[in-house]
Amino acid sequence: MTFGFAPSSAASLSSSAATATRMLEPAEWAAAGIPLLRDPREVVSGLHSRHRPGPATAIVAVLDSDERLRASASFTSRRAAADGWMFRNALLAQLRRVIPHDLRRRTPVRTAVLLYCREGDARWTEEDGAWMWGLRDACTLHGLRCGAYITLTRDGWQVLGEGRGGRRPNAASAPEPFATSRAPLPPPRTGGVASDVLRRAAAR
Repeated sequence: MTFGFAPSSAASLSSSAATATRMLEPAEWAAAGIPLLRDPREVVSGLHSRHRPGPATAIVAVLDSDERLRASASFTSRRAAADGWMFRNALLAQLRRVIPHDLRRRTPVRTAVLLYCREGDARWTEEDGAWMWGLRDACTLHGLRCGAYITLTRDGWQVLGEGRGGRRPNAASAPEPFATSRAPLPPPRTGGVASDVLRRAAAR
C-alpha cells in the first residue's frame, strides 16, 4: 500500500548507510587474502575470447585448483547505482546456472573470478567496490573460494588490489586465440535474470 508522504530523513540515511557497507575499499580487498592468479593475462584473454564483452558486461568464471576454466557465464548489468547486494544476487544466480555448489566441502577447491567490462579508466570506483562485495558474498553462499576481480576498459585490463594489468585485451580489441584451458570446455553461458536489474545478453 502506498501513502502520500516521503520517507523520513532518518530512513533515507539508514538506507544510504546500508548500501555504503555493501562495497569493499581496495585496502579491504587486498587484506582479504584473495589468491593470486598464476597467469592473469591468460585467464583474461580466454574469457575475452569466449564472451567478447561490451561495456557493462560481467563475466563470472570458476577455475579448478590447476587454474583451468570449468564454467563461465556473462550477463549485462543495468543498475544505475552500485549495489553490492544486487550484484551478489546476480552473480549467485549465474553460478547456480553453470556449476553445482561446493557447500558440502570443508574447504573450497574451486575459485570464482569476476571480469567486469566498463567505461572509464582502470582506477577503482564505487561500482568496483560493490562488485567486490558481491563476488565475495556469492562465493561464500556457493561454497567457492573468492578469487580475483578484474576490470576491462579501453585502457586494458587490471587486477584490482594486485597492481597487475596489461594493455591487451581491452574493451575495444578483437578477441585473441582462446587459451585458458588445456581441456575441452562447455560452451559459454550468457544471459541473466529477467528483471529491471539485469537484461539477457544478446546472443553473439
